[in-house]
Amino acid sequence: MKIWMSDTKTPTHRIVRLNALEHSDYEYFGDLDDNELKKLLIEIKEDIDFEKNIKLFKYYGYLHIFVIYK
Repeated sequence: MKIWMSDTKTPTHRIVRLNALEHSDYEYFGDLDDNELKKLLIEIKEDIDFEKNIKLFKYYGYLHIFVIYK
């Protein structure tokens, strides 16, 4: 699955936006299979429900992940 990604980082939080279609503001991240996508999601947020989020990404074609730094 081809993925385009936007990653916004601030001192307090991080917003990662994944898109399955080419998007003008996003950078091409690569062509990932489910295992590679799982590793990416866990790298972004350790306690993420990756199975649920992979299904959402495949269904909607995009996924936004919001991470708050503690």
